[in-house]
Amino acid sequence: MTDFQTVRGFEEVWRPPVAIRVRLTRAVLKPAAGPNGAEVRARLVRVTNRAPEVMVKVTGRTRDPGHLRAHLDYISRNGELDLENQDGMLVGSRAAIKDLAVDWAAEQLADRRTRADAPFSHSVILSMPAGTNALALRDAARAFAANTFAGRHEYVFTLHTDTPRPHVHLSICSRGHAGERLNPNKADLERWRQDFAQALRDRSVEAEATARRARGVTRKPERTPLRKMRDRHEAGKGEMSQVRRAAYQEAAKAAFQGDTRPRPWERRSLERQAGVRRTYLAQAALLKGSPDPKDRALGEKVETFVRSMPAPDSQRLALARELRAANRQMAQDRPAGRDRER
Repeated sequence: MTDFQTVRGFEEVWRPPVAIRVRLTRAVLKPAAGPNGAEVRARLVRVTNRAPEVMVKVTGRTRDPGHLRAHLDYISRNGELDLENQDGMLVGSRAAIKDLAVDWAAEQLADRRTRADAPFSHSVILSMPAGTNALALRDAARAFAANTFAGRHEYVFTLHTDTPRPHVHLSICSRGHAGERLNPNKADLERWRQDFAQALRDRSVEAEATARRARGVTRKPERTPLRKMRDRHEAGKGEMSQVRRAAYQEAAKAAFQGDTRPRPWERRSLERQAGVRRTYLAQAALLKGSPDPKDRALGEKVETFVRSMPAPDSQRLALARELRAANRQMAQDRPAGRDRER
């Protein structure tokens, strides 16, 4: 087998879109191991095969003893599900869960250096798409939590399988054993995604953790608070958020006034995505010129992967399509309504 070669700058496709803090001792993306770039090749195979993407998300923070206990009750389904702690011990009753909440809260309240609004715990979800082996997911979550927090922070976790996507709820005591505070930023979350994906692969579960741009996705996901406000509005329980209202106003200009010229942020996104696709195609050309038939086949797969990438999109243009579709539907329904009135 020949050495696996990459075009100059290819690693930029997978580079996380965040700066890595100096204090981190491990790189977010590990360099290729060995002279033949085995890790780079393996990752490119996973990406072109569209390996399932992991989700690691901080979903909230508890701010007082009552909130902490309520959250632990929630993830344990009021004691119906066992919580497993950092020592592998099971916390399996509501009384034990209450004692755990009291212990974590006591550590927080006893620390005079702690700000009044400092969180008592951080809530994290580790998730994979539907069809993932739930027990392997739980085992990977156990390994990830031990590797990331053991010896520094107490934590508990439990597996939920009551939704199509199996997921693990991980609750971490925000105050560490040495008094350090858990305060993850985007770089930490990116490292957690990489580590969790590796823990799954170690258990024979295909998993990847790539940036959106590496998959051809240009739209950012809706932020959780805004999504919850939208859900309440659509359920008739609240007003539309000002952010959403402004987004629809911008979209209406594209939908009905022909204002489709890219905004500055859309233009930057298009340029970045064009660069990503050019880099993939350059890598494909290099692979197709390799004497190794496996590399040539991979080059063909990379080209197919680029051709199948979704067209660049933005929230403004997506909402514009939604508005035009709604307008067409109203136009179709209007004659039928008039006939019924007659």
